[in-house]
Amino acid sequence: MSIVLSAPATPTAPALLLRPWRDGDADALIEAYRDPVLRAWTSHPVTGPAQAQVFLRRSHQGWAAGHRFMFAVLEGEQVVACVVLKDVRPGRPAAEVGYWTAAPARGRGVAPRAVEAVTAWAFARFAAVGLTHLELLHQVDNPASCRVAEKSGYAFAEVLPARPPFPRDGHRHVRHRPVS
Repeated sequence: MSIVLSAPATPTAPALLLRPWRDGDADALIEAYRDPVLRAWTSHPVTGPAQAQVFLRRSHQGWAAGHRFMFAVLEGEQVVACVVLKDVRPGRPAAEVGYWTAAPARGRGVAPRAVEAVTAWAFARFAAVGLTHLELLHQVDNPASCRVAEKSGYAFAEVLPARPPFPRDGHRHVRHRPVS
């Protein structure tokens, strides 16, 4: 898949490049998931080459099926985050945006900028198939994700009760496609 997105540089941060994950990204995935904070927020940790291959295969399959779009987020050549648009289905008005940020990139505005890039792409690309809004979900005990949602224009909508695989209540944030 040849889709490449970007987020422009800011006065304090370099530009971001967002592209589909590549097989050669396995080492970067393993390195990012060495972070215990990242592992605590994910249900599918990447702890070695076999898990990295599962992650990459799932990414490729989602792109091929046209319903799950996982982007590696890079500063220069360094993978610093991942943003995913999932559950895109023709006629379904909502899809979900998720993300993670590698430890060295946290607190530098990477996640909101990357989420904004994928959000803009999703609304432009999938409006014709009925996409009207995007949701960003996170557990209530993750205030950093609340800040990312707010900075990315996703308004708080509701508290969601805990349900497997999520052990705690969550927040649902929503952003509506602009009407042209």
